[in-house]
Amino acid sequence: MAKSTPATLALQKAGVAFTLHEYDYDPNAAHIGMQAAEALGISPARLLKTLMAKAGTQAVCVLVPSDREVSLKRLAAAAGAKDAAMLPPAEAERITGYRVGGISPLGQKKKVPVYIEASVMALPTIVLNGGRRGLQIELTPADLVRLLGAAPAQLT
Repeated sequence: MAKSTPATLALQKAGVAFTLHEYDYDPNAAHIGMQAAEALGISPARLLKTLMAKAGTQAVCVLVPSDREVSLKRLAAAAGAKDAAMLPPAEAERITGYRVGGISPLGQKKKVPVYIEASVMALPTIVLNGGRRGLQIELTPADLVRLLGAAPAQLT
């Protein structure tokens, strides 16, 4: 299967060092991020799930550890909005150009603000979706924040 996705191409273009990890994606998994962490033998605290939400009227991308839940109240506060809600899967796919289960914060079709759980900034590397089901990218939190212009915030 091709390893090149808009996410990997964005990293290559930016000259960012990264490592790819592949695993057998389970479409029936209750929690995709947890299934990926288990399949790869990676701590769920290091494997981030990519969520698409709306803060006020603005679509946003949210990155939190796969074993944690995003607080919509904290997300709204971080984005300076009155409220926040998760986007329906079809809308998330339309905005990102990716399929649910394969949404990466990198290489999205439409550029949206990105918020990342602040606690992961202390980790040496983090792992996140590579732009297709069964593909994960490992890189430093600092490289990800720099590339995306992401805002670290307490989101869980």
